[in-house]
Amino acid sequence: MFVVLAADPSVDRVIEVDRLERGGLHWASTGTVRPCGRGVHLARALAGNGFGARVVVPAGGPDGDNLVSLLRAEDIEVIRVRTEAAVRRNIGLVEPDATVTRVNEIGPRLSGNEVRVLCDALVKHVDDAHWVVLAGRTPRGMDPETLAEVVARLTGAGVKVAVDSSGSALVEAVKAGPALVKLNLEELESATSRQLTTFADVADAAQQLRSLGAGAVLAGFGAKGAVLVEDTGTWRAKATPVRPVSTIGAGDALLAGFLAAGAEGAEALGAAVCWAAAAVSLPGGVMPGPVDIEAREREVDASAEWDEKVRG
Repeated sequence: MFVVLAADPSVDRVIEVDRLERGGLHWASTGTVRPCGRGVHLARALAGNGFGARVVVPAGGPDGDNLVSLLRAEDIEVIRVRTEAAVRRNIGLVEPDATVTRVNEIGPRLSGNEVRVLCDALVKHVDDAHWVVLAGRTPRGMDPETLAEVVARLTGAGVKVAVDSSGSALVEAVKAGPALVKLNLEELESATSRQLTTFADVADAAQQLRSLGAGAVLAGFGAKGAVLVEDTGTWRAKATPVRPVSTIGAGDALLAGFLAAGAEGAEALGAAVCWAAAAVSLPGGVMPGPVDIEAREREVDASAEWDEKVRG
């Protein structure tokens, strides 16, 4: 069982258009409504590949009802913390070349009591967890130190914790000693206060986070693959190129694949990039299943060209 705290969930309408023109009239080729947000995609990817997934979400209003119904329809166990404010709604406009234009609502502000209930609900439901993932931006009303406090509570109870967040909340959580931190290039630069030019810089920055308390660091870079830095080594991996359709949820798919494959070493990193590549090849918000993932090939190398530029 994988347990996920999706701290800032949403209900997204994903609309595919032939071309996006500012001020123009657009006819959608397809339109779907899906449960979204960092952590929600992770649970959906795991459940879609036969792994038990339980998600803890703050969910208020009719859109909260919709979020819960959509998740349960995908065989995900939902622990709902009702909030006074409604779940946010987003719109994603996807063009044929995979360019996504997003209009995101600002997430609700949680009261102090709602934050406490949310954290307590998570801790209460982790007894059978292989991993607990703290995912998403911290909602308004949650102090940056709160994630760190949750990490400390869980690790003190012997639970393996992964953190996939951003900003000061991520930095504070790292100091609490999670087993794994997952982040992208911008988040890694922000967390280490460094501009990263090459993959060697990335590996050094990951070690910097490990010196602060993180057990392992998984960093994703889109089409350029991902880097894993842990006790047993440092690897870089990338999947065979795909025709991109949408990048929505690709980061969550990366982490889901890594956890599903054992969350350790080169093999797990190879699986992670395959899951992410499969997600990119699918319409916006669709998480890959076994057939999608098996179609992908990967390259994993501990001696890759670390002087290669991260961007461009």
